[in-house]
Amino acid sequence: MNVVDKLSSQSAQGISISDKLNDMIDGDSPETKSMKNLIAMVSQTDSTALILGETGTGKDIVAQAIHKCSKKKGGLVTVNGAARHTEVLEAGLFGHEKGCLTGAPAQRIGRFEQALGGTLLLDEIGDMHPELQTRLLRVLSSQEFYRVGGHNPIKSDVRIIAATNQSIEGLIKTSKFREDLYH
Repeated sequence: MNVVDKLSSQSAQGISISDKLNDMIDGDSPETKSMKNLIAMVSQTDSTALILGETGTGKDIVAQAIHKCSKKKGGLVTVNGAARHTEVLEAGLFGHEKGCLTGAPAQRIGRFEQALGGTLLLDEIGDMHPELQTRLLRVLSSQEFYRVGGHNPIKSDVRIIAATNQSIEGLIKTSKFREDLYH
């Protein structure tokens, strides 16, 4: 019995994990079944997940499936790491305090707070500046974060799913990445 079947037979309420996955992901090939099995396993943990794949391969669908099959009560909040400048993205992720940024007349809650109790999908994390990736690593290890300009830590009860179309090995090998990382 594979993990999907085992978890589905244990589901006492509502729609089974197998039904959820079949509604979201079509196909019965061995590769698709293997992927569904992996999604089912990951969804039952609070572990951080990294989804690798080329553009258009459905990384966001896999992230949605992991979240939908999980026990998380909160929603799925998505942030595109390639969409903004580092400072704007940082304030968008962590929020900011009133007056700490030019044009910030009020406190703003960031995506981490919006996702409390749920899942935060960091799409195209490979395009994020390494300095911001380092800050994310600190949040993962400490389970807390600060709003930009803030002094009080905020507990982070958020599952992180990161996705990228870039080769992680390729990013590490490029001199630009190393320059950004070490300077």
